Amino acid sequence: MTPSTPIVKSSNRRPSRTRTVSMADVAARAGVSSQTVSRVSNGAANVEAGTRQRVLDAMAELGYRPNSAARALKTGRFRSIGVIMFTLSTLGNMKTLDAIVTAASGAGYTITLMPVAHPTEGEVAGAFSRLQEEAVDGVVIIIEAQMLDRADLIVPVGLPVVIIDSDAGDPYVVVDTDQEQGMRLATRHLLDLGHTRVVHVAGPATSYSATRRATSWLDTMRDAGLEPEAPLGGDWTTASGYRIGLEIGRRDDVTGVVAANDQMALGVMHALHELGRSIPGDVSVVGFDDSEESGSFWPPLTTVHQNFGEIGLRSMHVLLEMLEGQEPSADRIVPTHLVVRESAGPPRA
Repeated sequence: MTPSTPIVKSSNRRPSRTRTVSMADVAARAGVSSQTVSRVSNGAANVEAGTRQRVLDAMAELGYRPNSAARALKTGRFRSIGVIMFTLSTLGNMKTLDAIVTAASGAGYTITLMPVAHPTEGEVAGAFSRLQEEAVDGVVIIIEAQMLDRADLIVPVGLPVVIIDSDAGDPYVVVDTDQEQGMRLATRHLLDLGHTRVVHVAGPATSYSATRRATSWLDTMRDAGLEPEAPLGGDWTTASGYRIGLEIGRRDDVTGVVAANDQMALGVMHALHELGRSIPGDVSVVGFDDSEESGSFWPPLTTVHQNFGEIGLRSMHVLLEMLEGQEPSADRIVPTHLVVRESAGPPRA
């Protein structure tokens, strides 16, 4: 028997599509109003925890996804913050970014991270351009460079911007550590112990933090009636501290070292140990940052504590104030304090 020819039925009816879940569907499932669903979607704080959870459960159960484009058209907000960063490799930047992400998430914002290869005006301007395409409400810049007061850096009109760790000039809002206070505390500690021959291992000249710390060290030494030698140039790395430490360790006149960060202090200590110099018997060493490992150096490092988490939180607090049309808080400089350990002591008699 010849197989029968398959019969193909035609129809003008289009295949049915699954209906998009609406805000009203979520409201009905959760037993709340559509306005409450909207507030939960927008990350508003004025929703009781139990109600918020019911709405979130209903969203998950129904597969509801808020229409962010429609919401942005209605409110003028994208609920997104851009972060422009030069490097993710430093302790301070990573801790600051972590705090920014946490604070942004708590306020109902997402983060768009825009790394730049070089801390130049052109790179930052290009990052701004790309962030505009991503549609952000405001920007935090963590750049570690002396460049943001230049006329050729053009920030999009109306876009709130907060600067961390840079020479931002008058047009910008800056949140940062009290760099001068920290270096003054470190240097003053060695002077109070009786040291008069103290050298400074500085960070790179392109870093705004490094230059402020070096200037504060010079001022503190001169205020004590001493004329210091020029800072010794490092680049934040342990290797640069080690190289400079070999030079310091071969000198008999130096009894104290203040390094601009803990990693260079570690390099200095490595070199001193290698040369058979005692710490703090022959040379006292003080760092800056209070990194997690600094208490495990040998000997444990006396250093300046920076609260990077607080810097990140304050930067987001100030940015959110600006987004709400408020004047940014005046308290934007985070204090430092000295953590005294065993790497510094009186000079030999």
